[in-house]
Amino acid sequence: MPTPRSVQRVYLLLTLGNTLAASFIWGINTIFLLDAGLSNLEAFAANAFFTAGMVLFEVPTGIVADTVGRRASYLLGTVTLTVATLAYVLLWEITAPFWAWALASLALGLGFTFFSGAVEAWLVDALHATGFDGELEDVFGRGQMVGGGAMLTGSLAGGVIAQEVSLGAPFVLRAAVLAVMFVVAFRLMFDIGFKAEKGGRPLGEMRKIASASVEYGWRVPAVKWLMMEALVTGGIGIYGFYALQPYLLDLYGDPHAYVIAGLSAAIVAGAQILGGLCAPYIRARFKRRTSALLLTAALSSLALIGLGTFESFWAAIGFAVVWALLFAATMPIRQAYMNGLIPSRQRATILSFDSLMSSSGGVWTQPALGRAADVWGYPPTYLISAGISLLALPFIALSRRQNAAADERDVVGDERPAPA
Repeated sequence: MPTPRSVQRVYLLLTLGNTLAASFIWGINTIFLLDAGLSNLEAFAANAFFTAGMVLFEVPTGIVADTVGRRASYLLGTVTLTVATLAYVLLWEITAPFWAWALASLALGLGFTFFSGAVEAWLVDALHATGFDGELEDVFGRGQMVGGGAMLTGSLAGGVIAQEVSLGAPFVLRAAVLAVMFVVAFRLMFDIGFKAEKGGRPLGEMRKIASASVEYGWRVPAVKWLMMEALVTGGIGIYGFYALQPYLLDLYGDPHAYVIAGLSAAIVAGAQILGGLCAPYIRARFKRRTSALLLTAALSSLALIGLGTFESFWAAIGFAVVWALLFAATMPIRQAYMNGLIPSRQRATILSFDSLMSSSGGVWTQPALGRAADVWGYPPTYLISAGISLLALPFIALSRRQNAAADERDVVGDERPAPA
């Protein structure tokens, strides 16, 4: 018989495996692409195709999770990512042309969209079904801490393995861990508190879910403005993280010190651990969740200004830590706020649409900022990123103006705001 504790254990195990697998390459991904013969523009354009894949497939795969099931979506994600990751290794081996990297990156985006929305929706529904009476920030915070620990381990290990074996070895290891996670999810992850509707035609059910998701997602002002904030900050987060790898190597003075490149991912991982630990305490200091989101968004822009202004290795490390910590500390708060604004039946689809908005930001920012890095270097691109990230503040403020109950506490059922 599932309990809130057993549901959380499975969630943490899935988070551990997913993040560990993904993080083996996070510290060396940009360097891997540059080593394959791509320019900065092409490397970040390949990343943009990855985020474009997420944009194209986020809502369709979210609908799969809301119609077929969250477990099925997760299993499909592990298979797709395993195949796409091995394709990356093959392209690196044969020094493939850019168009091949673009296609493989689209496939990677497809794989991740099967995860986004599905796992979080599975967790929230299962907790409600098993009588969970705690705060969602605590659960999301623990998940972020576990993910941070896995990312710290995986990114450092990936950097060491790349330096000692080859840049392709961490990708092979990632594929192996994803195969293991398929078996784990198949044995332990079952849909709880959610039941797919039987009897309807699949395409008809998908259209119904998509229509309701627009009704209870985009047409709810508090949700819409939060998604617009993701459109601005999503691309900056992706670029800022991946550009940090070659930027730190430039500042360090050794282009082959892949362990230093892995340090960029380790910084984010450590921030996730501390951020997950701090999230409940930060939430307790503010009456409204949007107050915390506004403050940290402003401070994050200042940290990006520091990254672009002070061109020294240790200064970059310091500002990167602050930037990553601010982002990590508010993610559980944002997740709890968003989940309080949306209904269960459309949860995975709306969460996927939120991820789509975040990925959409990466489609245009990454190639644009990558080209700027080719022309001016990395520091000016962080200053540009700071200016763009400030645009998130008005959207958070507009969501706050709706005075949704979820801004102050966890809500269920008819307490959620009605569509406009």
